[in-house]
Amino acid sequence: MPYDAGKEALAAAAPARYDMPHERQPVGRGIGMAPRVDKVTPSQWTGEGADVVVVGGGIIGCSTALFLARRGISVALLEKSEIGCEQSSRNWGWCRAQGRDVREIPLILESLRLWRSLDNEIGAVSGFATCGTLNVLSTDRQIEDANRWLDKAKSYDVDCRMISSAEIAALVPDHRGNWKEALHCPSDGRAEPGLAAPAIAAAAKRAGARIHTGRAVVGIELSGGAISGVAVEGGRISCSQVVIAGGAWSSALLRPLGIGLPQLPVIESVLRTTPVAGGPSVSIKGGGFSTRRRMDGGYTIGYGATMTGEIVADSFRFLSDFLPLMKDEWRTIRLHAGRRTFASMAGGGTAATPRAGLTLDPAPLKRDITKAWRNLRQALPQFRDARVAEEWAGLIDVTPDVVPVISRVESVPGLTVSTGYSGHGFGIGLGAGRLTADLVANDNPVVDAAPFRLSRFRTGRS
Repeated sequence: MPYDAGKEALAAAAPARYDMPHERQPVGRGIGMAPRVDKVTPSQWTGEGADVVVVGGGIIGCSTALFLARRGISVALLEKSEIGCEQSSRNWGWCRAQGRDVREIPLILESLRLWRSLDNEIGAVSGFATCGTLNVLSTDRQIEDANRWLDKAKSYDVDCRMISSAEIAALVPDHRGNWKEALHCPSDGRAEPGLAAPAIAAAAKRAGARIHTGRAVVGIELSGGAISGVAVEGGRISCSQVVIAGGAWSSALLRPLGIGLPQLPVIESVLRTTPVAGGPSVSIKGGGFSTRRRMDGGYTIGYGATMTGEIVADSFRFLSDFLPLMKDEWRTIRLHAGRRTFASMAGGGTAATPRAGLTLDPAPLKRDITKAWRNLRQALPQFRDARVAEEWAGLIDVTPDVVPVISRVESVPGLTVSTGYSGHGFGIGLGAGRLTADLVANDNPVVDAAPFRLSRFRTGRS
């Protein structure tokens, strides 16, 4: 029984109930989904081969294609629906070093460097701005955890420090939060998810990459055990290398090759507001909400206090890999059974078989959005007269250690995996794309790739 994305999209578009006036906006910009995403004109499909095929049109796949094309490597990107239509357009839009796993810090520092010059380099608007991030802390335990992270991050020369309640008040005037201290990273930034991946894809196309949308990959072809091509609906494309950058689809794409990638879907619900006068310019997380200012003067709001994991067939397949995470984070993990649960049990994976036009568009979790909105308005009075313009949800592809896989697969020559970004992929996407391209081209990696190897997992094979 296939996952019915159309019904989920209709559910997401239904009017929400809030204790304030609610405004609905037209959904999609020619794509028919929420949130709104710029559309990229695809390359003409000829079936011509390429040196490298990138599977997945999110920010990771688009960035990889851009950096490969700039090297003069022939590359074709295949996306079953539209560029950036899943988690790459549904995230918070943060580009942060603050609070990251220390294994990711070199990669996010490279990404932030690339973000700052991106718009000038590609002649497009990604919405990137340096705004700073603020992780507000209300308890002694939270403060201790933040200081422990700072101690680990010091060796990377990260621009972050703990600030006092008085300094918080200077950054966020008139707030009503019970915030003792905060972790402040002034050099962190934000960008617009609906603009960034399409802008990067368009730049990759201008650099010589072929961008094919509406082309669902149904299989990876081998010859003598090595990559030889990719099968798509109604055809194939020959190549000597493949990059799997398929987000929540990656594990299912790798399984027929005998590659075990422990990866599970987590639902993240988000809303955006109408323009808010006098709102904070710094992005804020903590106190039961997250917020960042948008280019249109509104704000993107998330909850961030819990992880809601979908129960799918892979929940049992990879149970042993995820047990340590569940043990450490049991206070914040919730399990959710829904339509995809039964579909995956029938199909044996996490999602439906990819097909042209299919988009994972789950309905937002009302309880999370309602809590985030209530907590935000209690802490920031500027939002009390704001309206909710739109809400949506996405599926985050999470690994057992919440760190991505950016790795060659040694058992299948020509195969590289770049996925499992665990909700961190948007901000880190440019650096991750460059690192992935380095591995594919066998160049010196921009950062050490060893922490991201697939073989670190018990069920992983590389």
